[in-house]
Amino acid sequence: MTDPPPISGAAALEPDLDAVLLRVGRLNYAWSNTESLLIHMLAGLTGMDKGAAVVVFLSVSSTRGRIEMVERLAKLRLPAGQEQQELLELTARFAKLSAVRHRYNHSIWSFQEDGSVSTILMRIADRRDRIHMGRKQTLGSDEMQRLDQDLDMLSQLNRNIWRFLLQYGYPVE
Repeated sequence: MTDPPPISGAAALEPDLDAVLLRVGRLNYAWSNTESLLIHMLAGLTGMDKGAAVVVFLSVSSTRGRIEMVERLAKLRLPAGQEQQELLELTARFAKLSAVRHRYNHSIWSFQEDGSVSTILMRIADRRDRIHMGRKQTLGSDEMQRLDQDLDMLSQLNRNIWRFLLQYGYPVE
């Protein structure tokens, strides 16, 4: 059996659909796993049990709202110092990574016959005298490398949050 001929031209630069979907699936899993760690922060900052923290977490319908609630509680409950600073740095990193998640989860996906994959962002950007919407981006090898880096950063953030929770005695059970 012989190997198929190498792909040349534009198609060689495009990622395989399965590779894209695998990364997006990893992103969703890692995101929800990491976002759930905010429950432990809520419980630790408020003194409520984990069940009550889950109810509060689920009652706030957006990641941004959950992160802001944890940040505000940290500023209210923790004295200025190392613990507060570390918590706020963790939530700032988390908020920054949310742009990646939004891009891949709030887009229309375009799959072409040539195997190329694009996202069309479903967001309206207001400018002074016009609006922009539907920004399209082809997912080439550079974009896949950036997504891999973002996945690594999310994984590292998860480990850093766990270290923080254990170091400062937040409820983790």
